[in-house]
Amino acid sequence: MTESAAHPLPIGSSTFSALRAGREIYVDKTALLYDLCRGRRKIFLSRPPRFGKTLLVSAFESLFKYGLRDFAGLDIEDLWKDQTYCVVRLDFSEIKEFGSPDDFQRQFLRLLQERFEDAGYAGTGDLLTFSTWLSKLPDTSLVLLIDEYDAPLTACLNNPEAFQAVQKLLNSFYLKLKAHEGCLRFFFMTGITKLFITGIFSTFNNLTDVSTDACYGALLGYTEEEICRDFEPYLENAQKLLKLSSAELLSKLREHYNGFCFDENAASHVYCPWSVLNFLAAPQRGFQNYWYQSGGQPSVLMQYLKHHKLEDPAKYNAAIGLSLADLSASQSITRISLEALLVQSGYLTIKKLLMPGYVEVGYPNREVSVSMARLYADELLRNADRIEIGLPRIEETLANGTLDQVVELFNCVFNSIDYQRYPVRDEHACRAFLQVLLLGAAMLPQVEVHTSQGRSDLEVDAGHRHWVFELKFAQTMAQAHRLLAEAVQQVQSRGYGQTPHNKKLTRAVLVFSAENRRFVVWQKVEQEKA
Repeated sequence: MTESAAHPLPIGSSTFSALRAGREIYVDKTALLYDLCRGRRKIFLSRPPRFGKTLLVSAFESLFKYGLRDFAGLDIEDLWKDQTYCVVRLDFSEIKEFGSPDDFQRQFLRLLQERFEDAGYAGTGDLLTFSTWLSKLPDTSLVLLIDEYDAPLTACLNNPEAFQAVQKLLNSFYLKLKAHEGCLRFFFMTGITKLFITGIFSTFNNLTDVSTDACYGALLGYTEEEICRDFEPYLENAQKLLKLSSAELLSKLREHYNGFCFDENAASHVYCPWSVLNFLAAPQRGFQNYWYQSGGQPSVLMQYLKHHKLEDPAKYNAAIGLSLADLSASQSITRISLEALLVQSGYLTIKKLLMPGYVEVGYPNREVSVSMARLYADELLRNADRIEIGLPRIEETLANGTLDQVVELFNCVFNSIDYQRYPVRDEHACRAFLQVLLLGAAMLPQVEVHTSQGRSDLEVDAGHRHWVFELKFAQTMAQAHRLLAEAVQQVQSRGYGQTPHNKKLTRAVLVFSAENRRFVVWQKVEQEKA
């Protein structure tokens, strides 16, 4: 692909005017922008990190400040007839680092002074003066855009005194805005969460939350149609480098990066833009996990997990039902469910409607499911030295070691799990723990792989080998030996591992003992001769 063959990828571009001036690819969402801001509205939108919230705020800023200057050739060009306005943009991530409540107050008031100065505000920095200034503004004369509104609250999540002080100051700010909302032509606010800030949303209670509105399900993120339309030269380049057909490439992109749904009707799905752009920039690296290191560790979730544990890792693949009210309501930190937080931070997404008002949520794609497994692995091995217990050696041992060496390493890792917190109670838990640990070791196991005669427990590639594990759970040693013999016959008779994989097939039965808390008997299962 030559440099002239395609416009530049907009990796890391969060300023709309600069993106357009640089002729970077912009997936046109401006018809939805127009729909949001054609009237006097106050809008709130939550999305996970790396979905383009800041770029969206920047697009609104350009539209209201400069009209159609940066929108040539886009859908909104034929729709927008409005004038320009005074625009103030606040990015609360600029004030998320502070040493004390007083320090936060100084930073916050200084931010107001600096950002509202161009709008004519010349106050000394107290909210009373700010409120008086707002009261004198003409009707519908001001556009206010707030990005990452929850960043300061997240920063002090585990400091109740600081949290309450920050919340109180922000409540006062929103109360002043509400008292003089006649001056606002348009108000738009973004964040990752709608958590623990019930006071803010009740104070500024005329916000329209479009986070799960089906009309805006594709507002942020790329649909598959948009990717095929706007990134065609990059897709062709990836096909050539990876020696894949168009259908094969799209299938892999879908598996790794698609599946996010912010639509209460579960009808529209989008890809994570950050992951797609990074893949297209360097397809020769393969389908890497770009989520975990960039968007997959949002501070709100990491802060929350410091004092709350994840659900039992045995539930790693379990279907989860949630009410839409749980997803859309603002909640205090003491009442928010972990599942709702995982949805808002992008680890879980809407999968399907269960009944009116209720949805099933799950992992959107492989990239995120692997990232979630890493969080679970961190939880399981919270007090363990990963190098000492051999977690980094798992893939090498599976690729080159004997079955005895593999089981010895598995047992070493299982012995490092806090059994009081996370006991292995049954076969399902044993398989889930092993799956999470393999994913935590940067491998990609598959569970319940179907054949015409049944389904294997767990399969994973390592080097030139394709491993098939059949796992059993025994209460006693006598039961362990009986289960081992039965499972060996089961693997042979049902032809586990026969699906095409171009690897050396290695099948094994492992029996976990409830009494010994480890795998106690195991056997390699040879293929029967024809």
